[in-house]
Amino acid sequence: MNSLNKPSFTAFVGIDWADRKHDVCLQAADSPKREFSVIPHQVESINDWAQALIQRFGSPIAVAVELSKGPIVYALQKFDSFVIYPINPGTLAKYREAFTPSRAKDDPTDAEFAVDLLLRHPERFKPLQPQSLEMRALSSLVEQRRSLVNDKIRLTNRLRSALKQYYPQVLDWFDHIDTPLFCAFIRQWPTLAQVKRARKNTLATFFHQHNMRFPQVLEERLAAIKTATPLTLDEAIIIPYRLQAQVLIEQLSVTLEGIKQFDQAIEQIACQHPDYALFSALPGAGSSLAPRLLVAFGEQRDRYPSAADLQKYAGVAPVTERSGKKHWVHWRWECPTFLRQTFTEWAAQTINKSFWAGQYYRQQRAKGSTYQAAVRSLAFKWIRILYRCWQTGKPYDESTYLKALEQRGSSLLKPGGEISEKA
Repeated sequence: MNSLNKPSFTAFVGIDWADRKHDVCLQAADSPKREFSVIPHQVESINDWAQALIQRFGSPIAVAVELSKGPIVYALQKFDSFVIYPINPGTLAKYREAFTPSRAKDDPTDAEFAVDLLLRHPERFKPLQPQSLEMRALSSLVEQRRSLVNDKIRLTNRLRSALKQYYPQVLDWFDHIDTPLFCAFIRQWPTLAQVKRARKNTLATFFHQHNMRFPQVLEERLAAIKTATPLTLDEAIIIPYRLQAQVLIEQLSVTLEGIKQFDQAIEQIACQHPDYALFSALPGAGSSLAPRLLVAFGEQRDRYPSAADLQKYAGVAPVTERSGKKHWVHWRWECPTFLRQTFTEWAAQTINKSFWAGQYYRQQRAKGSTYQAAVRSLAFKWIRILYRCWQTGKPYDESTYLKALEQRGSSLLKPGGEISEKA
């Protein structure tokens, strides 16, 4: 059921959701009258309302809501009688502004506008079609993992700042501070004075127990510890920043362990999916980005009619605006941010791992493109290639693609040449 067909639905419902309550607008299929109500955000209240609606109207019932996932959506998905139509919040906001130039906003009115959009422009909306349990779990896992990675970055930035105030040498002794080794070191020796009092054998044993067994690196580190000079001896500075560093270390340790657990869960689910082989062997994908690419494409082959649809939806394709003699090209402001990050972050990884990708990136930079613009352009090309692999079920092969470029006479194989539009 890809578009609305009025006679097929018994009723139309618009929901303006919130944390504590949901405003509802209801219109029966055979009546122009609209009813308004409020549902408390409680599982029992939502279930009672849904069952009463099904008992009254039967099925199917079209439901318009401003999101494609979240508690209210999950609650309604339990009932087969509901066909959920996600409506972009921006679309609803613009529709509201068309009739209320003052920009006045009211939750019941928004619920009514959602019903109105559903009835007047049925061809613009597609029903929510949940993917398999494994794919939905994987989708949530990779997003939550990325959130933990962002937390890790924030914690390491704060930790680095705190250590610079009283213990900057430790930042020179370790290449990375987002590791269990670094956390254990700071936990055991949170100040320079304490680590300088430690015996050489104690330090060597510590590093061996944490799988750091490069003799030269170990000797250099031990020597640096013994010869280090304190930045300050003022306890008024050392005490608060030491405490802050210790708190941040505990938070970082928990976050690192959480990321590890998410990695294990992601690997267990992703490796069992039949499409995983299409993405796991891609240059630069690895164990982190391959599952994200799998989620980005999904398993519904009719979800994107063409590669261009995915390029636009992901926010990788640029937007062109024309007005009179003016012509303006800019990047897309409205798109799923995590999806765009997935493609651009992976494209960046392919620069040094795929010959043609590296050539294309360097040509874009030579033309004056910024780093981000060049990476987005590269992601744009990669999506077209991967879409073909996804549709045919054949994994990407670098040598095969290079041969195709050679047959076309692509300038990507000619260093310094201009970029062909067909390359």
